[in-house]
Amino acid sequence: MRIIGAVLGTTIAALILALSIGIAPASAESTPSPSPSGDFTSTFTIGGLIRDGDTPLEGVEVRVEGQGFDEIGVTGADGRWVVPVPEQGEYTATLLPESLPDGVAPRDPDNITRDVNLSTTNTVNVLFPTGEGTVSTSNFGSTLITRIIFGLNFGLLLALAAIGISLIYGTTKLNNFAHGEMVTFGAVIFLIFGTTLGVPLIPAIAITLVLSAFTGYAQDAWLHRPLRKRGVGLVQAMIVTIGLSIFVRYVYLFAIGGNIETLDTGLTQNVTIGPATITLASLVSMGVSIVMLGLVGLFLTRTRIGKATRAVSDNSSLAAASGINVDWIIRVVWILAATLTGLSGILYGIFRQVNWNMGFQILLLLFAAVTLGGLGSAFGALVGSLVIGIVTEVSTIWIPNDLRYAVALLILILVLLVRPQGVLGRKERVG
Repeated sequence: MRIIGAVLGTTIAALILALSIGIAPASAESTPSPSPSGDFTSTFTIGGLIRDGDTPLEGVEVRVEGQGFDEIGVTGADGRWVVPVPEQGEYTATLLPESLPDGVAPRDPDNITRDVNLSTTNTVNVLFPTGEGTVSTSNFGSTLITRIIFGLNFGLLLALAAIGISLIYGTTKLNNFAHGEMVTFGAVIFLIFGTTLGVPLIPAIAITLVLSAFTGYAQDAWLHRPLRKRGVGLVQAMIVTIGLSIFVRYVYLFAIGGNIETLDTGLTQNVTIGPATITLASLVSMGVSIVMLGLVGLFLTRTRIGKATRAVSDNSSLAAASGINVDWIIRVVWILAATLTGLSGILYGIFRQVNWNMGFQILLLLFAAVTLGGLGSAFGALVGSLVIGIVTEVSTIWIPNDLRYAVALLILILVLLVRPQGVLGRKERVG
């Protein structure tokens, strides 16, 4: 019963979130207009999401025809378009290439029409991939620089969350499979305060980080420390984190549904860096990531608590014998890791929008970054995250966007075959 109470206690903030979102008005961009009867069973929609890589495309037009019906849907700022149709049946959805922004083209210009069957469902989403299948030699350099900049941004925000995983593993040897939900928590809490409730940007970020820090405290104080005191093994503790991950993930689904939400930062201006054009929000997020990572480095190398953290990570028994309060250091690590991960969630939500499953979708990449850099090494997590981020983005020059994560994991396998301890990891004697 105590463990059950602990699990419920760690998710109290998520339950508050569910109540807050549940009473908030839905976004007009992602909710189709209902039929006159207002009955869900008589509401039929065709829609989708159109992006250039990870950048939503606004103002793109898609024509939906069929059953004597003809209407054009237009993407909003989040790249989503929705067309309500009068009845079930067969329709066609056609992308209008002339509405695409300059420099963006359908990946397959001869295949821009989709057949849509609404006979067995009320809603169908269709996909129109953009981006040229091959890159000309003259444009290769500018395309490569653009992808590297996007990859650097992605890698930096991955690093904030991956360092949290690495610190927790280093001090407790626990692989926390609920870490992805800590990323989602930061994004969703910021969505509530910054977008739904209209709290100014800086206070909304501060509230999000405080609540994120509290979840780190709660997970250790109410769940993992009691498990350690009872002598629960690492495998059992890991399974507890898997259960917590599943529970919290579906709390998010219940709270915000399956829609994709856009964070309102007010930083919508575009900034040109060489051949790349990114939003001011992305540029600011890169700067914030660099500053925070620098502060973490100083904390670990120049402060007494940071040095004690490294000592516990190296050898907790020896650290305890030296007078270090290991339990207190672990508590600090959980709070720090949750705070960094909450910040990562905010930045990731700005980078790729918010949905209930966003943290879980990158959890494998986070573990890959930590493993690639070296288990338990915070600086290794940074290196691994940058490699993963840049590789995933640059690989889209040659392969479909949906396969980019597979390339990053392939790089992980190849590196570990050559250097099993990771880039900055240390060899350990086995047996």
